Amino acid sequence: MKKDFLSIADWSSREMKRFIDLSMKMKAQPEKYSDSLKGKSVALIFEKQSLRTHVTFDVGVYQLGGHSVYLSQSDISLGKRESIHDVAKNLERWMSGVVLRTYAHQGCVDMGANMKIPVINALTDYEHPCQAVGDFLTVKEHLGDLRKKKFVFVGDGNNVCNSLMLMAAKMGTDFVAATPGGYEPPKDVLKLAGEAAKETGATIGVEHDPRAAVRDADVVYTDVWVSMGQESEKEERLKVFRDFQVNKQLMSLAKKSAIFMHCLPAHRGEEVTDEVIDSKQSVVWDESENRLHSQKAIMYALFAGQEDFMEK
Repeated sequence: MKKDFLSIADWSSREMKRFIDLSMKMKAQPEKYSDSLKGKSVALIFEKQSLRTHVTFDVGVYQLGGHSVYLSQSDISLGKRESIHDVAKNLERWMSGVVLRTYAHQGCVDMGANMKIPVINALTDYEHPCQAVGDFLTVKEHLGDLRKKKFVFVGDGNNVCNSLMLMAAKMGTDFVAATPGGYEPPKDVLKLAGEAAKETGATIGVEHDPRAAVRDADVVYTDVWVSMGQESEKEERLKVFRDFQVNKQLMSLAKKSAIFMHCLPAHRGEEVTDEVIDSKQSVVWDESENRLHSQKAIMYALFAGQEDFMEK
């Protein structure tokens, strides 16, 4: 029975912990898994620009012994030149899996619903689940036990924030989204995270004062204030978020052992200053590398037929 990787909410706490544990094993012994996708092909469909996601999935498929086929918007024009249903029905005859980076989350849902092979969400306007797995792998490497750590996301309650919040709830990590009023994570994400947190003992909250939110944090995380597709809102967003910049003064309120994270690309001088992103507390390059290992684990579980990895 195939299962898609579209949202952190679709997977249990135990399964998400398995993804992190497997990521660590694959990072430590990559050669052990080098034939996992031998003879298999994976479609990489990217409607949005990408550096980290594109490269790490392409390299990841190669390191697992498979073959990737990259399809850009100009190649496929998903939903325009051909319906998602018809694209799905074609690809399932040739491929072992699909990695889809698109604008509307519904496109990922529709792709998964119309094909017999697994689909991985490589970013939508609603979630970025692969980022969250790699990020929590990084937190575990630097801070150890994920339970009861304080993870603070500063900025826009966007797709990355959504996945991180859900992942924190699954891992038993306390999470605070520090956002301006009107830019909080969606209510349905807050509800899903709250339900998961009840099982793991995590606390989930929203705070409008970044200084209060960051106090005694173990992890301080930020993302761009203006995402792709929001360019027309840039001037307004720069005004709204100006007090949410992660700078030396804000980081000083976190624990001395705190780490700084950013999913990248970073707009230096806007959401983060050079002195923070280039500091000893910054783990952004480890975080970037770990996208490779965590995505290999996800592909191994979904595309290599590892049904025993998932709960029935």
